[in-house]
Amino acid sequence: MININTVIFIIIAIIVFGSLIFVHELGHFITAKLCHVRVNEFALGMGPAFFKVKRGETTFSLRIFPIGGFCAMEGEDTESSDNRSFNKRPIWQRVIVLVAGAFMNILVGFIIILCMTAAQPKIASTRIAEFSATATSNALDGLKVGDEILKINGASVHIATDITLSLLEGSGSKADFMVIRDGKKIELKQVSFPMIDNGNGGKLMERDFYVYAKPKTVINILRDAFYWTIAMVKLVWVTLIQLISGRYGVKDLAGPVGTTVAIGQAATQGMSSLFYMVAMIAVNLGVVNLLPIPALDGGRLLFVFLEAIRRKPMKPQYEGYVHLAGFALFILLTLVVTFNDIIRIFK
Repeated sequence: MININTVIFIIIAIIVFGSLIFVHELGHFITAKLCHVRVNEFALGMGPAFFKVKRGETTFSLRIFPIGGFCAMEGEDTESSDNRSFNKRPIWQRVIVLVAGAFMNILVGFIIILCMTAAQPKIASTRIAEFSATATSNALDGLKVGDEILKINGASVHIATDITLSLLEGSGSKADFMVIRDGKKIELKQVSFPMIDNGNGGKLMERDFYVYAKPKTVINILRDAFYWTIAMVKLVWVTLIQLISGRYGVKDLAGPVGTTVAIGQAATQGMSSLFYMVAMIAVNLGVVNLLPIPALDGGRLLFVFLEAIRRKPMKPQYEGYVHLAGFALFILLTLVVTFNDIIRIFK
């Protein structure tokens, strides 16, 4: 028998994905209209439509599988003589339309983080206040109370979240720091930290100190939310690079099932954890969609840039074949990842 909590988690996941997909496609739709591109259909879901309504030149539809969606523009994948077709718009307009979906997802992530930051009783700074009981002797000898952290392993630190992420991204148990101490910049080489399990059989550095709070002003809230969102974007890129480099494998990826489980776990930990998870998923969708992979917005952008370089467009049917192949590979990867998700659940 299916647990009632499982049903609730699935419903929450559908609402989350549906909302983020809607916002993504809405970005394409609005900018397409502003650029005078004819939009033939705006759809949520995939597969056969169970609801359709036409408003003006656009058909709005809901489809039976609650995954994905699309904003079908005239002349996007086929030849069209319509002056309002996508392929006849200036390159800069097509770039705006293609980027708009990812931008909307990242914007949603930023707004969620902004609300979470504003709701916090205090905002963490990057200045060390005290060390934990598990702090290593090397860390105590290298870092000192009052140090303002500027960089970790060469990466700039703007907010407290950057400290945690920089340590998580590091390899081994040591990291290089640049701090401000007594008004002077000081470089600290090979500061060591305790190691913790990452849940996949590996080890990660653990931050073993606490930081001071800083005044909760409008500027600090906006700044913290902005850099927190940037940190999420960076985390997605770092994860992708580590996936390509072999540090992580396909078995470590999470598909729809794994993400639903993660959303459910976040929901049980409170609204703050759930909203953080939604923000992370929103930013992930935005960044991944801009990758130069066929069938994704980034793949379509690549063809637009190639057109700008070649001074002539690729034949739409050929581009359509490439995107179709990319979509087929994407579905195959999704099935493999989903299978791994199910295996992990029943382990």
